Amino acid sequence: MDKYDALSDFLKEFYIPSYVLSPEAEAPLALPRNATPPESPVLVFINSKSGGQLGGELILTYRYLLNDEQVFDLGQETPDKVLRRIYLNLERLKDDDFARQIREKLKIIVAGGDGTAGWLLGVVCDLKLSHPPPIATVPLGTGNNLPFAFGWGKRNPGTDRTSVESFLDQVFKAKEMKIDNWHILMRMKTPKEGSCEPLAPLELPHSLHAFHRVSPTDELNMEGYHTFRGGFWNYFSLGMDAQISYAFHSERKLHPEKFKNQLVNQSTYVKLGCTQGWFCASLFHPASRIRSIVCLNLPSFSGGLNPWGTPNPRKQRDRDLTPPFVDDGLIEVVGFRNAWHGLVLLAPNGHGTRLAQANRIRFEFHKGATDHTFMRMDGEPWKQPLPMDDKTVMIEISHLGQVNMLATHDCRSRSMYDPSTPRHQDAAEEYDDNEDDSVAEEEFRKFGAADTFKIPDEVDISHLS
Repeated sequence: MDKYDALSDFLKEFYIPSYVLSPEAEAPLALPRNATPPESPVLVFINSKSGGQLGGELILTYRYLLNDEQVFDLGQETPDKVLRRIYLNLERLKDDDFARQIREKLKIIVAGGDGTAGWLLGVVCDLKLSHPPPIATVPLGTGNNLPFAFGWGKRNPGTDRTSVESFLDQVFKAKEMKIDNWHILMRMKTPKEGSCEPLAPLELPHSLHAFHRVSPTDELNMEGYHTFRGGFWNYFSLGMDAQISYAFHSERKLHPEKFKNQLVNQSTYVKLGCTQGWFCASLFHPASRIRSIVCLNLPSFSGGLNPWGTPNPRKQRDRDLTPPFVDDGLIEVVGFRNAWHGLVLLAPNGHGTRLAQANRIRFEFHKGATDHTFMRMDGEPWKQPLPMDDKTVMIEISHLGQVNMLATHDCRSRSMYDPSTPRHQDAAEEYDDNEDDSVAEEEFRKFGAADTFKIPDEVDISHLS
């Protein structure tokens, strides 16, 4: 406990002694007399491959300030293994008052892009812990929509001692907020010729998995079908938006030196949007004039934009639309007509065409529409081949559950259970010029979900944001 004695009173509020973290560590015969359980004990997970060299620098600073055994490099150890080990040890120490209080107050800090943050959220969700710790996200990627939605900013953080202590102070003062998570199921018949697998398997988002074998007890995996299952927290998109994002990520892989800050990233994204133009006119019904659909859970998309906006009182009354609450079990479905329509998000109060709010959604691609489409899930785009000899390709999205987040008190995300958040906003807050905001009536069926969020041990996390 020598390091503990040298810590400031502030840092002691986050420090976790080694015997709580690992069963191999011997419990000290006696904690220092002045040792009290920390008010905000944290486990810190950092993707050392995010943010260029920033990830590695951040690891060094956190390990210098705290117990280096409570700071984990995701390139060295996966979070599911870490959390299983620690929670098993906490169970072993259930009669230890010091360890028990750490378990009750434990928080997680994850530093990386949206893909890394989603990885931690999924692992915590899958482990079904009795006391799931709330999660704070350090923006260390390119999009950083998750951190921005909960008040942690979208610019890469400082890695010096002062910056890290400032972030820890925000974590100490943060409020807890629940966030909905969503299960996605995509199914298509195995084609007679060709394959429905993406050309590069690593192109699939980390939280979307292909299933080839059928378990007798699993009704969702059907023989003779390609089945993809996964989950997301922020958004799933089809069409033009995903195609532009795919082009953006391809360009970034070829010329990483060009993408060093958020402003360059957004301007490049806009340029690609203008050059890509209209995408797959036959993908959606011609009468709808919709070329891209975004299913949005958080009010932060493509670097902080909000495609849903704030419906005015007339829309709320006539169509029963609400502001985008992150814990209401509803997902916002937004459409865009073309790339230029997407640019409306850059204007004050700009938003897309509001299609629906729902807790279950079903999409179908009809035979002959196209041989592929572009999709994007929580910042990770891919090109999805589609069979040409099948009647339909089906995608279903359903509400799966919730996980706890840490948020600053002035964050843009809103809870339907927060009494300080009004459900009806003043009409003056929005300029609404969408003449084609119409709802398509559909029947939805309920379906199950599975443990689909974990990244396999053998996967190289360098492709994550």
